[in-house]
Amino acid sequence: MDAIGFSRRQLLTAGAGAALLAGCATGVRRGSTDSAQAPDEASAIATRLDRITWGVNEAEVSAARRVGFVPYLDGQLNASIGPPLAGDLQDRIERMTISGTTLQALVLRMEEQRKAADAVVGDDAKKAAQQAYQQQMNQLAHEAASRHLLRALYSPHQVLERMTWFWLNHFSVHQYKSNLRAMVADYDDTIRSRALGRFRDLVGAVVHHPAMLRYLDNEQNAVGHINENHARELMELHTLGVDAGYTQADVQELARVLTGVGVNLSGSAPKVRRELQAFYVRDGLFEFNPNRHDFGPKRLLGQPIAAQGLAELDEALDRLCRHPVAATFICRKLAGYWMSDDPPPAVVAAMVRTFRESDGQIARVLEVLFNAEGFWRAHKFKDPMRYVTSAIRAAYDRRAILNTQPVLGWLARLGEPLYGRQTPDGYPLDSRAWSSAGQMATRFEISRAIGSASAGLFRPDEPGARDVPAFPQLATPLYYEWREKTLGAATRTALGQAASPQEWNTFLLASPEFMQG
Repeated sequence: MDAIGFSRRQLLTAGAGAALLAGCATGVRRGSTDSAQAPDEASAIATRLDRITWGVNEAEVSAARRVGFVPYLDGQLNASIGPPLAGDLQDRIERMTISGTTLQALVLRMEEQRKAADAVVGDDAKKAAQQAYQQQMNQLAHEAASRHLLRALYSPHQVLERMTWFWLNHFSVHQYKSNLRAMVADYDDTIRSRALGRFRDLVGAVVHHPAMLRYLDNEQNAVGHINENHARELMELHTLGVDAGYTQADVQELARVLTGVGVNLSGSAPKVRRELQAFYVRDGLFEFNPNRHDFGPKRLLGQPIAAQGLAELDEALDRLCRHPVAATFICRKLAGYWMSDDPPPAVVAAMVRTFRESDGQIARVLEVLFNAEGFWRAHKFKDPMRYVTSAIRAAYDRRAILNTQPVLGWLARLGEPLYGRQTPDGYPLDSRAWSSAGQMATRFEISRAIGSASAGLFRPDEPGARDVPAFPQLATPLYYEWREKTLGAATRTALGQAASPQEWNTFLLASPEFMQG
């Protein structure tokens, strides 16, 4: 028996289970020819919701049917960061340490704890103090990931939540570098509040955020001691793309623009030379120290940048974000995330036109994408985050899980933990990255854990707590109105051979059709 309580050999050697696993690994598409049927309203809405949410369920279909799909989609594209989550979910979030403390206060408090631990005399006492610090940092990171997951699962603003994940991945940071575990919650909020807004505003907020500045070492970037990390990724990964035609000289010039941009954890301002004091900027943990800035003339992408301190960065970001290549780079990546690994060039071109005409308004660009020919018929193989969230939403609908730890563990096992990518390129968005045999075997285990209610999702995350009874409900009216029609012959055969409701749930969640959306 493996760790989640069933025999992998028994399941995978069963004819039905083996057929499903083989179908997933070979990329069987959903909606086989034997299931052709004219869709009714509920079926059509469910198909569309399956494309744009973290997972279609009864509650989402009801919400869209109540107002009509067009007004529903309009509301999704114009969503803000509210309203709060329903029931006790918002209370759970508000009780988190990350919710009741500002970024500056939280980071400075943890910095004091780190210094105090390092100053403890005696090996055993020092080790205990340092372990306590690390445990507290891990708890902050766990809270941030749990909050992100709860919002993804239960927020009515599903497009906003999916775009928040997309941008967190696009502007990826690794939580285990330095003290970023104390920063990722605020970083998440910073991106979330701008996820459907203007691209230039989003980039500006990310560039100034302490999490990004620390992750890409810009604190070390100073006149006479240039560090190119932040400048290179800002051009290559965040705005223009690797094939944009800029030069190494452009990277170096942008690095010079970024000199003096950093983080201040001291709680006090540095001594700035009198002639430079007017250039000093402090905003929370963010600091621009003109003592460390290169005020010499610069030339970026063929155009000069006048010496003006931090204002040079605004000029450089305007130039990068409004560059024609940036529009193509961002729109192609958005289309690849939402539509298909190889999106139609005509769709990308239409998105690019809107991006340029609207000065990078992301909601406007998504509106073009969602209205493009073929968008609602397209399918992508789900990455781990989308697979896991869609399975939980399908199994439990509005019923909120009490323990996020099993889900976060699944994401880690599947290779896509929140804030866990070590390199700045983010997790891959193409299907090929997530369809290996090992990936499929792990997904089969997860489907079994969810389908048999053995995952501990309803065991409160407290010492000694017991499971609250909650059996998944997958054979719902929505299943018979819509999902059953999407299943091919092999999946229907497997479901017909299931020996128990638990096994039936497992086969459905592990089916090749469920793996796509």
